[in-house]
Amino acid sequence: MLTFIRNKKHMERSLTSNSRQADRCCASPEVWILCNPGSYFVKKMAETEEENQPVLEVEEEEEPALNYKPPAEKSINEILKTDQDDASLANYKKKLLGDAADATNVIVFPDNNSRVVLESLKLKIDSRPDVVVSLRGDLSDLVNSPFIIKEGCKYRMQIDFYVQREIVSGLKYQQSVFRRLVKVDKTSYMVGSYAPSKELKSYETPAEDAPHGMIARGKYNVTSKFVDDDNHEYLKWDWSFEIKKSWD
Repeated sequence: MLTFIRNKKHMERSLTSNSRQADRCCASPEVWILCNPGSYFVKKMAETEEENQPVLEVEEEEEPALNYKPPAEKSINEILKTDQDDASLANYKKKLLGDAADATNVIVFPDNNSRVVLESLKLKIDSRPDVVVSLRGDLSDLVNSPFIIKEGCKYRMQIDFYVQREIVSGLKYQQSVFRRLVKVDKTSYMVGSYAPSKELKSYETPAEDAPHGMIARGKYNVTSKFVDDDNHEYLKWDWSFEIKKSWD
C-alpha cells in the first residue's frame, strides 16, 4: 500500500513537471497549440460563443418619482385677467411680460402653431469655429452627418430657439446617447421658463470632456428632444457625433 502511494505521488510530480516543461518549451503560439490541443479548442469555442452574443439595447431605467408638481397651465390672457382689481400688480405683470402682454404681437412664425420653434444646434469647442446645423425642415438625414470631436477635448452644445404665442414653463432639453445600440448616457437639462419674444433664445450645455482612448473612438448616435412641464414635445430628432484621434 505504501509503495503504491509513493508511486502515485511520483507519477503526479512527473506529470506536473512535464506539463511545466511543455509550457516553457512552447514559446510560439503554433507550438503551444500542438502541446495543448484540448485547451486551445476550448478557448476558441469560448471566444466564438462570446462573439456570437447578440447586442441588445439596454432597457431604459425609470427615473425616480419626484414630488414636484408643475403649476396648472395658464394662457397669458388668463394671467392678465387675474387680480385685475389690483392696479399695481396688473402693471407689474404687464411690465414683466413686456411685448408678451399682448400675445398677438409675438408671433414669429405665423405658419407654425408651436410655442417653441427650434432654430439650430451648435457644437462649440474652444479655439475652433462653431459647427452649426439647422433644426428646421427635414432632419431625417442629420444622423448620417456626424459631428467630429477629437478625443479628450472639452465641448459644449448650444441650442437656439424662439418662443412665441404663449408662455412656456419648465422647458427641458433631454438627450440619450447610444453606442452600437446600447444606451451609454442619458441627460436632462433644465432650460427654464420663457415668455413669448421675437428675440432668439439660446441654451448652452455645461462643458464636457470627450471620451478618449482606442475603445472610446467611433460613432455615437443621439436622440434629443425639447419638452416642457406641461408634457408638450416641441421637437424630437436624431443626430450623431464621432470621436476621433485627431481633427483630420
